[in-house]
Amino acid sequence: MNQVQVTTNLPGQPSNVQFHNTTHQQGQLVTGSSSIPVGVTSSAPTPVMTLGQPGLAIRQPIPSSVQTSMGVQDTKVLDKRRLQELVKEVDPMEQLDDDVEEVLMHIADDFIENVVSAACKIAKHRKSNTLEVKDVQMHLERNWNIYVPGYGSDELRPYKKAATTEAHKQRMALIKKTLKKF
Repeated sequence: MNQVQVTTNLPGQPSNVQFHNTTHQQGQLVTGSSSIPVGVTSSAPTPVMTLGQPGLAIRQPIPSSVQTSMGVQDTKVLDKRRLQELVKEVDPMEQLDDDVEEVLMHIADDFIENVVSAACKIAKHRKSNTLEVKDVQMHLERNWNIYVPGYGSDELRPYKKAATTEAHKQRMALIKKTLKKF
């Protein structure tokens, strides 16, 4: 099961979040105080991938070959190569401007930050120190109306019947009335 270990912190005390997934890759999510040295994990010093939100950073080992001069990689959820592949799937002749590519990559990064932040709040609300798939699912389903296949929930989603308006009822009555005449 994919999960993230979440612990809260008091001022001056570091907190961490352990990522565990089926491939056994690990990183740490740090929330809270800014007194935590950036780039330091409990096991070994590694650069930090920071999110755009104040007080939130994901600590993951970053390959040294892709680090910037400051030692921190500007991680993108969607890189230019993958974005170009997606565009080619839709239309092989289409080309995106550099500005458009940057905006689309920025939107994708902001979306991920939003989802992770909201899912952490949901986990905290249910008084859990573990971020689970159901936390992410709940945010995506309730706020974005996105249903992720393959991570079925235990409960069935209720079928939402569209509310019928008075105008629709009148039209249906008129149709039934004209059908009875024939």
